[in-house]
Amino acid sequence: MHTDTERCVRAVQSKDARFDGWFFTAVLTTRIYCRPSCPVVPPKVANMTFYPSAAACQQAGFRACKRCRPDTSPGSPEWNARADAVARAMRLIGDGVVDREGVPGLAARLGYSTRQIERQLLAELGAGPLALARAQRAQTARLLIETTPLPMADVAFAAGFSSVRTFNDTVREVFALSPGELRSRRGKQPRTPGAISLRLPFRAPLNPTNLFGHLAATAIPGVEEWRDGAYRRTLSLPYGHGIATLTPWPDHIGCLLSLTDLRDLTIAISRCRRLLDLDADPVAIDDQLRTDPLLAPLVDKAPGRRVPRTTDAAEFAVRAVLGQQVSTAAARTHAARLVTAHGTPVDDPAGGLTHLFPDPDRLAALDPESLALPRSRRTTLTTLVSSLADGSLRLDIDSDWDQARSRLMALPGFGPWTVEVIAMRALGDPDAFLATDLGVRRAARELGLPSTPAAFTARAAAWRPWRAYAVQYLWATDDHPINNLPA
Repeated sequence: MHTDTERCVRAVQSKDARFDGWFFTAVLTTRIYCRPSCPVVPPKVANMTFYPSAAACQQAGFRACKRCRPDTSPGSPEWNARADAVARAMRLIGDGVVDREGVPGLAARLGYSTRQIERQLLAELGAGPLALARAQRAQTARLLIETTPLPMADVAFAAGFSSVRTFNDTVREVFALSPGELRSRRGKQPRTPGAISLRLPFRAPLNPTNLFGHLAATAIPGVEEWRDGAYRRTLSLPYGHGIATLTPWPDHIGCLLSLTDLRDLTIAISRCRRLLDLDADPVAIDDQLRTDPLLAPLVDKAPGRRVPRTTDAAEFAVRAVLGQQVSTAAARTHAARLVTAHGTPVDDPAGGLTHLFPDPDRLAALDPESLALPRSRRTTLTTLVSSLADGSLRLDIDSDWDQARSRLMALPGFGPWTVEVIAMRALGDPDAFLATDLGVRRAARELGLPSTPAAFTARAAAWRPWRAYAVQYLWATDDHPINNLPA
């Protein structure tokens, strides 16, 4: 969008928050870059130039605005809606792959050479993978400076910097303030000991009922819970584990993170944002769905529905198998037994979380006879976890959606419903469509839509590429716990 100067200027002059994260405005006279909704008086049009990423602004020598904090704007919705190499690279960078494995590791995961990845990112985002990862490290450092009492040296290494000097130089360059000045500007903030408190921004509107209602209604005891108006869950992370507490507010999501290793902060934030689908563009999605006169009343009644996703794709795939042809309550019971028997225990002084969900390696070693499941379901589950453990099936954030579907369909016991629900919630495909889901088909009949899967799929082609969001609106017609926030 940053190449459409006229459209960008209109967004800046109207302070339209819907475009935060789509592009950034750099001011040639002040050498500062802002988000479109910056509250200051807009600069002259002749002094504006536009960039597709904060990293590109920083590479061009611009500093982050201290009023609108553009480095904390919602992520671009493009990276969740697209499946090409650039979008997959951005999802991996957001998950900290460059910090852990370097640019060669990023390229290897995508199946390209380092040079090809750098060229593609530079062409589309104006910055290479190292610059994008550096911008992310700067934001992580700012969060740690402002929300923890950690010494600056600890902040530097936890944020992923190789030295304190590099940390100091980067913070001064990006924010035009030293780390000490950043901390003093925030003043004394109430802090929860051992936890990091932050706000997760999103594009309005956001309807929390189906989002948090779904997560709470399907929560696995010990791994997830709804407590004091917040959804809480354990997280398995590269350097350790953590507990996330997510609270819906009108203009942000409150996020409290307790981590065993602060190097996991960036990854934990990325996974929480992905879980709640916070980088979506609800206005564009709802506008497309409103073009269908049968769907429009559902959208108008409660706009801004998101797709409840997951923090761990392998975990969700296992849960999808456990939920085949049984009720929500039965699926929770099966999952809780699996967690109690094979999950890793954790301490949670603030609530009732007790375990991490077991990873595929641990599940691949279990005795199938110990599973209280029908024999065919046991075969489906053991084949799935074996494929995940040996790497023949990948369900990572950078996975090719169509290839993953094909490999899932080749496994015994996998039909269209299981494959599509994994594509929707684990892989993040915004166009995944559950044409055979009973709740979706019941809603379709009530609205006068075709009820047979083939005819229904053909009719739903007009909703592309947002059919996963149409599913949320159809599910919402039913009186089911997933559609309501718990008391």
